[in-house]
Amino acid sequence: MAAAAAMTYKAENLGEVLRGDRIVNTPFQVSMNVEKKCEVLCNFPNKPVTLTVEQSKLIAERIREDYYVHLIADNLPVATRLEFYSNREEEEKKKEKDVQFEHGYRLGFMDGNKFYLHNHLSFILYYHREDVEESQEHTYRVVRFEVIPQSIKLEDLKADEKSMCTLPEATGSAPQEIDPTKENQLLFTYSVHWEESDIKWASRWDTYLTMSDVQIHWFSIINSVVVVFFLSGILSMIIIRTLRKDIANYNKEDDIEDTMEESGWKLVHGDVFRPPQYPMILSSLLGSGIQLFCMILIVIFVAMLGMLSPSSRGALMTTACFLFMFMGVFGGFFAGRLYRTLKGHRWKKGAFCTATLYPGVVFGICFVLNCFIWGKHSSGAVPFPTMVALLCMWFGISLPLVYLGYYFGFRKQPYDNPVRTNQIPRQIPEQRWYMNKFVGILMAGILPFGAMFIELFFIFSAIWENQFYYLFGFLFLVFIILVVSCSQISIVMVYFQLCAEDYRWWWRTFLVSGGSAFYVLIYAVFYFVNKLDIVEFIPSLLYFGYTALMVLSFWLLTGTIGFYAAYMFVRKIYAAVKID
Repeated sequence: MAAAAAMTYKAENLGEVLRGDRIVNTPFQVSMNVEKKCEVLCNFPNKPVTLTVEQSKLIAERIREDYYVHLIADNLPVATRLEFYSNREEEEKKKEKDVQFEHGYRLGFMDGNKFYLHNHLSFILYYHREDVEESQEHTYRVVRFEVIPQSIKLEDLKADEKSMCTLPEATGSAPQEIDPTKENQLLFTYSVHWEESDIKWASRWDTYLTMSDVQIHWFSIINSVVVVFFLSGILSMIIIRTLRKDIANYNKEDDIEDTMEESGWKLVHGDVFRPPQYPMILSSLLGSGIQLFCMILIVIFVAMLGMLSPSSRGALMTTACFLFMFMGVFGGFFAGRLYRTLKGHRWKKGAFCTATLYPGVVFGICFVLNCFIWGKHSSGAVPFPTMVALLCMWFGISLPLVYLGYYFGFRKQPYDNPVRTNQIPRQIPEQRWYMNKFVGILMAGILPFGAMFIELFFIFSAIWENQFYYLFGFLFLVFIILVVSCSQISIVMVYFQLCAEDYRWWWRTFLVSGGSAFYVLIYAVFYFVNKLDIVEFIPSLLYFGYTALMVLSFWLLTGTIGFYAAYMFVRKIYAAVKID
């Protein structure tokens, strides 16, 4: 015990490195089913650890910033049990305590302006005895790992030569204070307690994943479904009735021309498929959107089937990275076909743009943020070799696949547009104020955002407040609801736009369908102000940097869904009218 064990880092997968997990061994000695009353960690028992002024200052600062310590035993993360009385009836209060688990344990606590360090850890390990035949030995499995951190003053911990120690009585002990202005002496101690448990090995993760609020999710989903059905009802009523009427009117062949002036969306039939400005950038963004869509769909589906369990740390992140690379084929294919439809010719440049535009922005933002983390000497920084590996994956896997998809998409028949485009563009009449792009974004974003806003809260707390997120079944439902509501909204918006005789719908649909991303941004700011107490500059920068990435990806995703829905709709309605 005298010399602390040498530190060795565990080899990690891509997801763990990107998440900032660095796993290292500790000098705690724990053996299966061996109790330890109290033992001194590191150093000789009669020679306490001395913290220099600098170390004391650092520890006090970390305690003030609410740092947590995470330990892993047998691949189970440590948890602190929080018991609080639920607000039930007074009589029941004595019986029922609500138990929740907090991930890791707090480094210390503050009382007034004094800092106290948790220097004694009581580990409680629960084991399950496997049923075996009589002749064989029992096999034990660790099924839960809890810790009760305590702060005990050096004078109260009586340690002897064999690095054993005795804990003081609970009532009379004073906590171990850390004074940031001078050197501090203290002992680090720990005890181990084993308890038998009925929890099976297979369900040992349940305590970490039990969410106390599944009702909220069901409530939010039912709420969203009702909203979506309501929307679909209104939509189909308006659009089918009005469209039927429109089409019937347009297709009457008597001399109606003299009596009624043509109006509405039929007027713009000669311009509705006129290619927009910057067709290459539009098709590139839509290609990235398709890539994201396929990746998110597969990841959520696989996670819903329980294949990305939280016990394999970083699996989700690794899967997402690789899937995004491989989905480049689909992204390229759709982008290439659309670019061809929009009368584009330079397919090589278009493919390069698709493969580098969105990933380049993501990589750029991440690199800048990483430089700031490096500057802080944090273990959360992605090491340089990993960055190089990601670049190699991007240019070695993703880029060729996008080119492959783009080539086939560009060679395929372009989408057939049912009406010919006139030589001369027609004039666009003066638009009403509510046809403004920004008003459209605000109107179109509300419904999809409302459908997923509760799930968003849970995802945010999983990312920023170190909770587990494991409700992928709900997430899958929410994702489907999101797709449906985005498509419906964008169809309504494009119908109103064409009725106002404004045929420049390509870019506009893409922007407006992504309107819910704007609300996600506002929500992220609200979450930052209300839920997180971040005061330093760099953590705030990180928060907003990563939020910007999320909002951008979300905008691409919803914009793409809306764009394709609107494009199909426009092709359908113009195919239904007879045009002289």
